[in-house]
Amino acid sequence: MVVLKYEEIAESLRARIAAGEFSPGDTIPSGRDLAERWDVSRATAIKAVDVLRNDGVVVAKQGTGFVVTETPVARPAGARRAGSARILGGMPFLRIGEPDWAEPPARIAVSLGISPGVLALRRRRVLQLPDSTPHSYVEAWFPPDIAEAAPRLAGIAPIAEGTTRYVRRQTGRFPAEGMDVTTVRLATDDEAACLAVPTGTAVAVLLHTAHDEDGRPLVCEEGVTPSSLFEQVDTYAM
Repeated sequence: MVVLKYEEIAESLRARIAAGEFSPGDTIPSGRDLAERWDVSRATAIKAVDVLRNDGVVVAKQGTGFVVTETPVARPAGARRAGSARILGGMPFLRIGEPDWAEPPARIAVSLGISPGVLALRRRRVLQLPDSTPHSYVEAWFPPDIAEAAPRLAGIAPIAEGTTRYVRRQTGRFPAEGMDVTTVRLATDDEAACLAVPTGTAVAVLLHTAHDEDGRPLVCEEGVTPSSLFEQVDTYAM
């Protein structure tokens, strides 16, 4: 796999942020400083910073430059088309509990291609609206081969580079095809509590599965959104 220079610079900055060298609110090196340190053009250095900005890792601050984001953002489940930036459609979120190994529901196990009774690693979060009220509850399930090769998935520390990039760096595998299936049902007690809605509220459920180039599942995310907040818009040529 060929790594371009701007990608190498961006990954170096991600690693330094993840290691705590730059904390939320800290300013990262300027494009000029990066260009000098890496012996590249300023345009290449700026392109590296743009990668981090598009992923929501840094934001522009007038008179300062680019600073590490104070509030982590994540996208709702699904709609992970090639070229889409993490910050587009991203929302602030709260992590729920700690990542844990659990037996996934049958629908998740089928999507991950694992047998009944096999445990998978689960990460949970609640995405929030601007007023901090819940928008959707998301459970991300990682199959054993991915979770064991990428141990930081089981930790509570944020993964500044994003789970997709981290998994790619650890395993060499990356999403080549995604499948989204949207259904409607009633919220479970746990889902209702996380979403601050009555038990039995109608919810839209988006099941997103990412596969690598060999068709092997990398992750399965299930996003649950109250019907009053769910909207799907498709624009297409006719």
